[in-house]
Amino acid sequence: MLPERQFSQGSAARSGFLLCHHCGKTQAMTHERCERCDSPVHVRYESSIQKTWAYLVTALVLYLPANLLPIMSTTLLGKTSSNTILSGIVVLWEHGSYPIALIIFIASVLVPIAKLLVLSWLCYMVQNKSAVLMRERTLLYRITEFIGRWSMIDVFVVAILVSLVHLGNLMTIYPGPAALSFAGMVVATMLAANSFDPRLIWDVYDGE
Repeated sequence: MLPERQFSQGSAARSGFLLCHHCGKTQAMTHERCERCDSPVHVRYESSIQKTWAYLVTALVLYLPANLLPIMSTTLLGKTSSNTILSGIVVLWEHGSYPIALIIFIASVLVPIAKLLVLSWLCYMVQNKSAVLMRERTLLYRITEFIGRWSMIDVFVVAILVSLVHLGNLMTIYPGPAALSFAGMVVATMLAANSFDPRLIWDVYDGE
């Protein structure tokens, strides 16, 4: 028997039904496993807020080395130089590659920060049972979940350069330690977005 919770007036859960997240079958809340596919059924993701906070803290911890450590090292004619994400953006901008610099800045700096702030705000509002801006918060969550997949652009660029640039002793490109931290940060934010249950936003709704 599933534990009783507070649900919105017009929700299926308040009417005694829940949806299987594997096959989509609607069934009574008294079931602990799906009648059709035998998967475990639940009204809300278990410990959704706690898991989201854990992933967000992990992403924040990884964000610092991802931006402070070199993401790429280049050896040209025996001379080695290293670039962080921000210094690489500056180099691209100084060389006139404005569109590329802008895309990397948005995808690698602005988007991760925005995702961390948005998901933290959503968790905070749910924990405080806020009933304001619920439609806007739901839309913001959908946008955050959608754009998260484009945050890997720096890792992709480094991987492509390492595989393509092979000029013997003239020029060599190596991925820096920040590449691993950045990839881990992106994965953590994606997991945070997936673990957050947007239905929690509507559990305080009073209307039909």
